[in-house]
Amino acid sequence: MKPKSSNRPMSRSEKETETEASRLMEFVEEALSLVAMRSNDEAESLDSIADRIERSARNLSVAIREIAHERHTAQDEGDRIAS
Repeated sequence: MKPKSSNRPMSRSEKETETEASRLMEFVEEALSLVAMRSNDEAESLDSIADRIERSARNLSVAIREIAHERHTAQDEGDRIAS
């Protein structure tokens, strides 16, 4: 997840996206291991991890949209300068 097209430092949104993506992957791995246990005793844990996955996915999508907005703004500014 580290390919870069420039040498500029990562923006806050890019860092947040990377952090949330990592967190989401951890939650998914945890959920998969709980599912693999096939234990009825894990119902509460499954509900809990489902909530965390949902929240993390929402946070990730917000961070990605922030990056899209930043890049649209940068592109618009570049287009204005080029005009």
